[in-house]
Amino acid sequence: MEKLLIIDDSQDIRQQLKWGLGDEYSVLLAGDVNEGLSIFKKHQPSVVILDLGLPPHEHSSVEGFRCLAELMELNPNTKIIMLTGNDERENAMKAMQMGAYDFYAKPPVLNELKVIIGRAFHVASIEEQNRSLQRAMEVKSSDSGGMLGQCPEMQAVFATIRKVAVSDVPIFITGESGTGKELVARAIHEASFRKKGPFIPINCGAIPENLLESEFFGHERGAFTGANATVQGKLQYAHKGTLFLDEIGELPVNLQVKLLRFLQEGIIQRVGGRDDIAVDTRTVCATNIDIAKAITDGSFREDLYYRVSVITINLPPLRERGDDIMLLAHYFLQMYNSEHKKKIRRFSSSAVSFLKSHDWPGNVRELKNRLQRAVIMSDGASIKPEDLGCEQKMEDQQQSPYGIVSLREARNIVERDLIGAAIERHSDNILKAAEELGVSRPTLYDLMKKHGLKKDWHTSEAD
Repeated sequence: MEKLLIIDDSQDIRQQLKWGLGDEYSVLLAGDVNEGLSIFKKHQPSVVILDLGLPPHEHSSVEGFRCLAELMELNPNTKIIMLTGNDERENAMKAMQMGAYDFYAKPPVLNELKVIIGRAFHVASIEEQNRSLQRAMEVKSSDSGGMLGQCPEMQAVFATIRKVAVSDVPIFITGESGTGKELVARAIHEASFRKKGPFIPINCGAIPENLLESEFFGHERGAFTGANATVQGKLQYAHKGTLFLDEIGELPVNLQVKLLRFLQEGIIQRVGGRDDIAVDTRTVCATNIDIAKAITDGSFREDLYYRVSVITINLPPLRERGDDIMLLAHYFLQMYNSEHKKKIRRFSSSAVSFLKSHDWPGNVRELKNRLQRAVIMSDGASIKPEDLGCEQKMEDQQQSPYGIVSLREARNIVERDLIGAAIERHSDNILKAAEELGVSRPTLYDLMKKHGLKKDWHTSEAD
């Protein structure tokens, strides 16, 4: 039940409200400011009913305003409903300016107050959903690097996540291995109404076929040799949460039939059992295979596909994400610098060329692994191709050092290499590098930004 804190010095009012609201909310009671703040810190209720006149100054608003200020400092998102006397309207308006959600004149009429409280909880819930979605879209940890992207394709993915997260429809995520399908599934879960429930991932291609049914549905004691106890399946663990079926294209056809029945009816039976068990979960599926071909071949049921793919999200491969490659590379460099206590500041121009020209068959996962290797292996202030595991120098890979590119692309490559080399020669002193290149310092900064070389370089001759 949602928690509601009532801070009022009148025991009659506290008991009246607890009696009238106790069936709908978990009601917490406090008779003064210190008790109210202590309960608030412990239970973190979303909504508070606060009397303005509290001891030891019951006949003034001093304590009420003090409590309001401290509550707002502890959590500015809390919805605080002020209880006021009819002659305290001016104080009530001041409280609203301080951040109170609403005010209500004493004596409280329960049905009217219920409407205000219900609306406050609803607004608090909507705002928290919005904050959850925002958090899901931000880079918060080492595992969320795949959700970082500025290219139009990834922006479209983020926009779709924002739209579908608040619904409960099945989602189907496609994309090559390593593109971040599970990250998208987790982002959807964290931004959904089910975020307080479990997120249960199952890799359908990593479990032996003879164990899959038991893994999904669980089994009863004695259902087969070695079944010494009743075991709950992953589907049941996902009750009230999100079920993520990764590599669903690897699921055997006979299990696809049982999964389809569960998705249609929301009912499972454990292996060896007869009892129907209701499970309420949202399904998010993912695959890296050509699902249309699998349907044509008969290895994936068409009716199951339509059941799990109300909304489809396609993740682009890293090689098609343009400048996102360097965006992610710099992010992982910073992350692994911190993890391994290194101070590597940038990529050499040849390393940038490798990162931008590599095909990235393993996508973001491969980039992340290469950057971790590079940070560990590098002995200098910059990442070089050999640190990234490049088997041979870029200029040795093809007859032309730039491959098959347009004249404009070649000019950009030469410009970037010259700038990177000048900065390297002058130990990151931008002023001296600009003098060598025959440009002003502001111009060099603009060129560095253009080529993704912007970092915290030294700018004075003394440096």
